[in-house]
Amino acid sequence: MRGYFSPLVKDDYKKGYEVGRAADSPFEFTVTITADDIDQMVRDSSHMSRLEGTVVAPALSATPLTVREGWFSLFARDPDRALTRKMNYGMPMTTSDGKAFYMEGFKTIHDDLGPDLWSDTTTLYITLHEGRDANGPVLGKGIVKIEVADFKKQLASMEAVNAKSPAEALRAVAKLGEFFTGVLSEIYGGIFAQSSIFNPSAPPRPQRKPRLGEPDVHFVNTRDGVRLRLTRYEGGRKGPVMLSPGFGTSSLAWTIDTTEQNLPEFLYERGYDVWTFDYRASPALPSASTQFSLDDIALYDYPAAVDTVRSVSGADDVQMVAHCVGSLTLLMSMTAGLEGIRSVVSSQLTLHPVGPTLNEIKAGLYLASFLSTLGVDTLNTDFDTESDWQDRVYDTLLRLYPTQQRCNSPVCRRILFMYGEVYKHEQLNDATHDALHEMFGISNMTTFKQISLMLRKGHAVSAEGEEVYLPNIHRLRLPMAFIHGAENRLFLPRGSQETFKLLSEKNGPDYYVRHVIPDYAHMDCFIGKNANRDVYPLVVAELDKHSWPQGPSASRAP
Repeated sequence: MRGYFSPLVKDDYKKGYEVGRAADSPFEFTVTITADDIDQMVRDSSHMSRLEGTVVAPALSATPLTVREGWFSLFARDPDRALTRKMNYGMPMTTSDGKAFYMEGFKTIHDDLGPDLWSDTTTLYITLHEGRDANGPVLGKGIVKIEVADFKKQLASMEAVNAKSPAEALRAVAKLGEFFTGVLSEIYGGIFAQSSIFNPSAPPRPQRKPRLGEPDVHFVNTRDGVRLRLTRYEGGRKGPVMLSPGFGTSSLAWTIDTTEQNLPEFLYERGYDVWTFDYRASPALPSASTQFSLDDIALYDYPAAVDTVRSVSGADDVQMVAHCVGSLTLLMSMTAGLEGIRSVVSSQLTLHPVGPTLNEIKAGLYLASFLSTLGVDTLNTDFDTESDWQDRVYDTLLRLYPTQQRCNSPVCRRILFMYGEVYKHEQLNDATHDALHEMFGISNMTTFKQISLMLRKGHAVSAEGEEVYLPNIHRLRLPMAFIHGAENRLFLPRGSQETFKLLSEKNGPDYYVRHVIPDYAHMDCFIGKNANRDVYPLVVAELDKHSWPQGPSASRAP
């Protein structure tokens, strides 16, 4: 591989390459990679092969440097980015007079828009260090690439050693080639990529220990006979805050352990009495597979849950963080007369749902009603590779669904079809992407029909299309913060802007604020790998404006 680096640039690969090229500071290496166990290399993405060879870098040495005891990993999964693999290199280098340097490098294998397979697999980003390992001071950065002619030589030089027969040697090389092309097909294959395997019978994944107190679970019965669930984590005396998730997800969407810190942990650490809410749409409850409307959630679920939190905690009122349909139905409930709410953080979906073109088309075509006439009462994000042929055909058809968020996960494709672009893959780490099936589940068609009706009307209405919510927005005269992902293509930011504007005009602007969060979309505002740095502080800042520093008995500003 050949390229350039610069000892003058220590923080930018591209700039290091350009400055190095201008100064004629090349970096070139020829190495041999040896995998002692092909089966393990294919099976374990973290497997390291040995790497040895020579380096030509005049800026480091007038004579070639020797590489010994280096390492290489092929297609290691990137824990910080979903749908991404990396080729990682570590090269200890020694000059003829014994001076030591170290090169660490990586190739990022990720399907961005446009043709990038060749550039991804042939472009290595390098960092040079003084000393024998990556802990030494950074000496410079740059980029090296493999040219077509060199790539052909590389392929021709591949051989199996220590094979018992020519046939065994051929099988080993073929296995490596199959693995290589299989991963590239998985990443770059688009609609032709093989689906990732989801095995619902697999043993539970290892989980980190939650940084919350012992959960205190409360089951709540609504006036119409539905059993709901509240889970309390009493972290301090700032007062109770209820977290209400989006439609088709359970409260696990709040407490998922795949990120550095989830929102309940963030709030608990800062002294809040945290309550996660599973309303009747939660896949964790039997009610999720029944038919109900958004009106039912608004009129029955929220009053029962808020009364329970107030009764158990002893608080006069509660603060709310509500996401998507959880937010919409909360606002509907409040306009219908829900009491006991002190302040609200409303995420992504408000009283004015505005969808992107594709969702508007689905709403205009009455897709939910059409599916109901075909006998489809529920949709499910679960997928089983051993399921019947209809499931596999369904998955095949979903590959053709138009989206910017391409993915080879059948669960992800179902989420996309049922709801839309719920998250930006770029904001998810690998573990969260793999755990999406834990958060999502079954959804009923009655609610989809009502959401479609609202999209066509442009604002919240009852399941029968009655104007029962907007005429009562005077009941929303209390502190509210609206947050919206700037790149939300499920429900556009224009929707929360319309609600914010209407409330400010009717009730006065002092009660309301609105934040648009750059680079985020929808659900990734809460399950994103960096949400604890980019979003949670904003949520807590809004809650802190109206919290109880000394607990429920403290006096409060009006």
